[in-house]
Amino acid sequence: MMEFFKYNNKILPQKGGLLLSEPYLADPNFERTTILLTEHNEEGSVGFILNKPSDSRVSEIMDDLKEFDSRVFIGGPVQQDTLHFVHRIGTLTDAIEIAPGLYWGGNFDQLVALVDTQKIAATDIKFFLGYSGWSPGQLEEELKIDSWIVSDQVSEELVFETDPEQMWKTAMRGLGGRFSIYSNYPEDPRMN
Repeated sequence: MMEFFKYNNKILPQKGGLLLSEPYLADPNFERTTILLTEHNEEGSVGFILNKPSDSRVSEIMDDLKEFDSRVFIGGPVQQDTLHFVHRIGTLTDAIEIAPGLYWGGNFDQLVALVDTQKIAATDIKFFLGYSGWSPGQLEEELKIDSWIVSDQVSEELVFETDPEQMWKTAMRGLGGRFSIYSNYPEDPRMN
């Protein structure tokens, strides 16, 4: 279990944590999103939106993965012409462990071999077009204006097995208290 740091009783962002958009975040790129942070340091932050599926399949995008019929997610608005992956394959060479049982990237040729020999299931990996990125200090500024809620409630089940349409609500409920109430806020308060 990772230990998360707190300041003023608030969890601080760090690699392996989640960013949950505030219920009324007006940015269409991040509305009701759950982001897994894969990097957070003095140089900035990088993460992937876990619950924003695209209309594309991995088999349509990558010739090397023609047999892998998994949905591709929109990782964020930055460099959407790049493909990234988060997985739970602890044996993949050069993969970066971001939380217990969660890894980012790794040797692509080895990944293709695992797919070709059916040693990896679609539920073990998520592919992303683009990523979410923040320059030094940018995420901290967004936290000050309450754009994000930081969560340490990261699990393999949430990342790989939770329905994308329910992920934000599930992650909010996992925080308990007032966040459980936030999870039920209507997307459009005028419809309440």
